[in-house]
Amino acid sequence: MFVLSTNTAGQAYWFVFYGQKLLTLLDNGKITVPLSHDLSAFNLEPAEKQYLGVLDNCPCYAVEISSKPSIPENVKFISLMRLFGLVEENLFRLAGKAFQIINWDRTHQYCSQCGAKTSKKLNEYAKVCSNCGFTVYPRISPCVIVAVLNEDKILLIRSKHFKVDFYTVISGFVESGETLEECLRREVKEEVGIEVKNISYFGSQPWPFPDSLMIAFTAEYDSGDITIDEEEIVDARWFTAGELLDLPGPISIARQLIDWFIQKNIINQASAHV
Repeated sequence: MFVLSTNTAGQAYWFVFYGQKLLTLLDNGKITVPLSHDLSAFNLEPAEKQYLGVLDNCPCYAVEISSKPSIPENVKFISLMRLFGLVEENLFRLAGKAFQIINWDRTHQYCSQCGAKTSKKLNEYAKVCSNCGFTVYPRISPCVIVAVLNEDKILLIRSKHFKVDFYTVISGFVESGETLEECLRREVKEEVGIEVKNISYFGSQPWPFPDSLMIAFTAEYDSGDITIDEEEIVDARWFTAGELLDLPGPISIARQLIDWFIQKNIINQASAHV
């Protein structure tokens, strides 16, 4: 059995991927990632590692392996989607970053412009062509996500693409030449057929499925009747705070938007009774 050491001096967090799955450790009832000097306990000697930053004063590295090792009983490879909500948020975010960096490194071994071999830049996440000098960076795909309110109700949808049925807020990828606000209005109009107004920035969140940056807004209903895009949406409705069921996981910014709406509703009700 592999156990985390209480002495972290000189140790590092290791984000080890085999295919699409991350090596995880069950430690005192919690799912985490290995914290150790190296990966010898797993009979691993990775040829290459990607530096991710520092967590709790310990360096963090991303590693990809090509064959599944013999691992202790309390260690498992788990997909990032399954890990969502099971690990601490800081670990999940780093795991997402590790996944994106490894995928980028694997898929950019050669230049897309001339086909020559690429090499890493030492001072940033970038790969440079050895022949033509073309430089490529990890891909980041901006995606807007919005909570649309209509007085004391919030608009939630259920997508055809969800593996688990739940209701969430509207989101969509930014297209070339669009502002974030233009994308938001277009996605809302395309998916549910209504117009919105009073758009306000809420926050953002990196989302590694596969390489998104979620940019969250709030908006108010302006006009129109709900008419769903039946190719994308199964259902779309206005919900009061008391009607909310089957929501996204707590780490997601979609859930943060919904929780913000619930809290806003509670404050408004309390003010009405003063």
